[in-house]
Amino acid sequence: MSRIGRMPVAIPAGVEVNIANGNLVTVKGPKGTLTQKLSPVMTIKQEGAELHVSRPNDEKENRALHGLTRALLHNMVVGVTEGYKKELEINGVGYRAAKDGKKLVLTIGYSHPVEVMETEDIAIDVPNPNHIVVSGCDKQKVGQFAAELREKRPPEPYKGKGIKYVDEVIRRKVGKTGVKK
Repeated sequence: MSRIGRMPVAIPAGVEVNIANGNLVTVKGPKGTLTQKLSPVMTIKQEGAELHVSRPNDEKENRALHGLTRALLHNMVVGVTEGYKKELEINGVGYRAAKDGKKLVLTIGYSHPVEVMETEDIAIDVPNPNHIVVSGCDKQKVGQFAAELREKRPPEPYKGKGIKYVDEVIRRKVGKTGVKK
C-alpha cells in the first residue's frame, strides 16, 4: 500500500467537500473554493470528517495515482483553510519592488521597469522594497506565479544579484583572478 495514499485526509470544521461524478472534487472553505478533476480510477469516500482514497488494484500506474490523489486532496483542504505563500527576496544595487494598486512594479536592472499584474486568486504583498510575498489558496498557482517572478531576473552565481526564494541558497563562483606575470 502507498504510505501517503492510505492516510486519511482530515476535514476541519468550516470546510465543505463535494465529490461529483468522475471524481470532480470541490472543496469550499474560509479562504476560497477549489475545484479539481482527479483520476476516475481512484475511489474517494467521505466518512464523517475524513476523506479516504482507495485504488482498484496494485498496478504500477494505480499505485502512483493513489498517493498523488490523496496529496492533491490534502493540498486543497489546506489551501482553503490556511492558504499557501512563497516569499521572494531581491538582491542587487538599485533592485527593488513596489506595489501600485493591483500591479507589482519591479526595478531589476533593465532599461524599463517590469510590471506584473496580480490575478484574482493570487495576492502579492511587498512588506519592504527587497521582499515579495505571493499568497493564495491554490498551491500550484502560487508556486507557478512565484517561479515566473523569479524568472524575470534569476540570481547569478558571481555576485548573487537577482530574485531568489528566501530559503534558496545561491552557490557562488569565484571570478577572474587577474593577470599573473
